[in-house]
Amino acid sequence: MTTFTFAATDTTSNALSRTIHLLASHPQVQERLRTELLEARRAHGGDIPYDDLVALPFMDAICRETLRLHAPVSKIIRVAQQDIVLPLSTPIRGIDGTEMYSILVPKNTKIIIAILNANKDPLLWGPDTLEWKPERWLAPLPEAVQEAPMAGIYSHLLTFLGGGRACIGFKFSQLEMKVVLSGLISQFRFFPPEKEIEWQMRSIATPTLKEFPEKCQLPLKMELINS
Repeated sequence: MTTFTFAATDTTSNALSRTIHLLASHPQVQERLRTELLEARRAHGGDIPYDDLVALPFMDAICRETLRLHAPVSKIIRVAQQDIVLPLSTPIRGIDGTEMYSILVPKNTKIIIAILNANKDPLLWGPDTLEWKPERWLAPLPEAVQEAPMAGIYSHLLTFLGGGRACIGFKFSQLEMKVVLSGLISQFRFFPPEKEIEWQMRSIATPTLKEFPEKCQLPLKMELINS
């Protein structure tokens, strides 16, 4: 219960910060999302019911694309519990020139899982993989993505990992992001800050001002939208 209570806190708040920062930097995307939210609110006479909120297509696309390109946790370490043979998606060449399609991982080997690398692989996502394009989720994903044996529990991504050690709070995290974004984007318009923002790749990606990299902060301009 403690794990579930404290799951999806820092990671979700930083993912929300990144999403709002991106929306401030992409005003057309922000306006499109606002239109979708306001239409849904009018249709339901106020608050958007849970099932309808999580099903909003452009809201969902924005969250998925942000969590793909900017996963709050960039890497994680696991330890092999037994000797295993790890298959490779593409072969590599050994120091003796032999082409290898798998590698032996001895027991107790520390394995660094590069979450961002997996989520941004151009062989899967194409040449525009480094671009933030929410609309990519509104069309069928590339065939390479759909056929890739990705172990993630979320959208062919490793953002929430997979298997028995996957993030226990990933459903809660998605709902929290959408509820908060729904309230903020419906009532406020966000603009980029005057000062440059740098995201520090710590244990969790953290926004800072370029001139003050030691302090976590994300100052943005905003204005109230007349209802």
